[in-house]
Amino acid sequence: MCFDLPAIRRLLATVLLLLAGLMAPARAEDEVRIQEEIWALSLPLPMFAYLVRPVGDGPFPLVIMNHGVSLNPRDRSFFPLVEFRDAAKWFARRGYLVVAPVGSGYGAAAIDIPERALYGPFFSKVGKCTNPNFRDAGLAVAQVDLWIIDHLAAQKRIIPKDVIVVGQSAGGWASIALSSVNPPQVKAIITFAAGRGGRVGGKPNNNCAPDRLVEATADFGRTSRVPMLWIYIENDTFFGPDLSKRMHAAFTAAGGRAEYHLMPPFGDEGHFFIGSPDAIPLWSPLVAKFLEAQK
Repeated sequence: MCFDLPAIRRLLATVLLLLAGLMAPARAEDEVRIQEEIWALSLPLPMFAYLVRPVGDGPFPLVIMNHGVSLNPRDRSFFPLVEFRDAAKWFARRGYLVVAPVGSGYGAAAIDIPERALYGPFFSKVGKCTNPNFRDAGLAVAQVDLWIIDHLAAQKRIIPKDVIVVGQSAGGWASIALSSVNPPQVKAIITFAAGRGGRVGGKPNNNCAPDRLVEATADFGRTSRVPMLWIYIENDTFFGPDLSKRMHAAFTAAGGRAEYHLMPPFGDEGHFFIGSPDAIPLWSPLVAKFLEAQK
């Protein structure tokens, strides 16, 4: 029997290449090793933060993730130290240093005992729905983002002009507020279910002064020029489709730059979409495409 040894070698080489392809990670980012940490940030208003980043010294591009708010001091006292862990790790595997600060007045700092004249430093209230101050509540948290950027840049841990800000709910509203001051370090902003004054009294689709919220959104849009991606979910009972579409229309008509996406219903309550690992395959293609367009 005669064997064509060169042909056999070529066949074996092809098989080995195919096997290597099957065993290799499907995405290059899966090869990025990451580490998780808890930091105490020495900001003008000190706070804790969950941090996840690629292994190594950096500097890295930065992602700041802003969480939502609760007006109930008891709820704030039980607020988790680690929020959006799976979403944060998704960004870290793409080379970002991700910081998710725990807002002042949450966790152990959620002290609110009026009868003893003790009040936690919770600075993001909007006031009464008869005259809400949505604008300043958003800008207050946006200021924290600027502190974090300056703090990490001074330590040379980040690439100063390669910052992405991501926010959910009131954290998303703060991110919209941040866009209105156009910080030169921030090249893009992504929001999930952004807004303020949702579910007043715990009632679904019961919003605090929605017309005023739309007006405040337009006010931010007049000066905002940062590219933004806004993601909302159909079954969000805090900021439903009608309200979120009005906000987007007001923002862009005023001059703001925002790409709007309304996702299909997710689970029992779409408002917490970004917090679920099951949602990552749904939002990550939109986010990856948006970020690629900012390069």
